[in-house]
Amino acid sequence: MKWLLILSFLMFLNDEIIIFDKDNNAQRWYIVNDTVMGGISSSSVKINEKGRLAFSGRVSTENNGGFAMTRMPIDINLSKQHSKIILRVKGDGKQYQLRLKSNESQRYSYVQVFRTNTQEQEIILPLTGFYPAFRGRKLNFGNFSANQIKEVAILIGNKKDEDFSLEIIKIAIQ
Repeated sequence: MKWLLILSFLMFLNDEIIIFDKDNNAQRWYIVNDTVMGGISSSSVKINEKGRLAFSGRVSTENNGGFAMTRMPIDINLSKQHSKIILRVKGDGKQYQLRLKSNESQRYSYVQVFRTNTQEQEIILPLTGFYPAFRGRKLNFGNFSANQIKEVAILIGNKKDEDFSLEIIKIAIQ
């Protein structure tokens, strides 16, 4: 089962790799909620009328649940000059996680938390700041240092019942 998108959807400008923006939004995003473990959280992801990725829903802690996630398989090779991910978002004041995987068969993710506000904002996340985690637990080995990214995901899981709404305007690597 191949879900990898070829680098053809990426746009290279001054060594910037565009993962998502209004001109590069044909990628396939998938939903993974806590329903895979018996929870009842719900979410959706779509491209809205502005060409933004709209990720929204309701997180529920019932039935030991508590998260909603959207993910996209990709195939990006990083060079030494790539040191950060730039997110341009419009949020709801809640905390989210950006997650990376450097291998398709990897069970854990590299995670970095970011907080949104209700305005458009740019968030800079250094690649070396992504720590390894599995099922909400930090793992005891080094932070992200790979030369490739095979998956990008956005997760909300703040250990409370809440509605959420996040617009992704741009995701880029610089």
